[in-house]
Amino acid sequence: MARPKADLPPGDSIRSLIDERGRLPIRVTPGARSEGLVIGEGRLLVKVRARPQEGAANAAVTWLVAKALGVAPTRVTLIRGATAPEKLLEIS
Repeated sequence: MARPKADLPPGDSIRSLIDERGRLPIRVTPGARSEGLVIGEGRLLVKVRARPQEGAANAAVTWLVAKALGVAPTRVTLIRGATAPEKLLEIS
């Protein structure tokens, strides 16, 4: 059985949360049943299936955010919160 596609808000909605320095605050829920992005609480709420082991969840987060923004995953960098649910990404 194929996985359902992730729920992604429009890229412009996500871009409105990025500050002038290219930083995007997010809150991550690893190990979720489904993947998706939701805008709420003044930040992007990210749910990924990957568990927080050996950076798998962080990699899944950067890939999902890049997909939603329509940019290459290499343009999304985790700059704060590698082991915390509250993270800060930089979009270049």
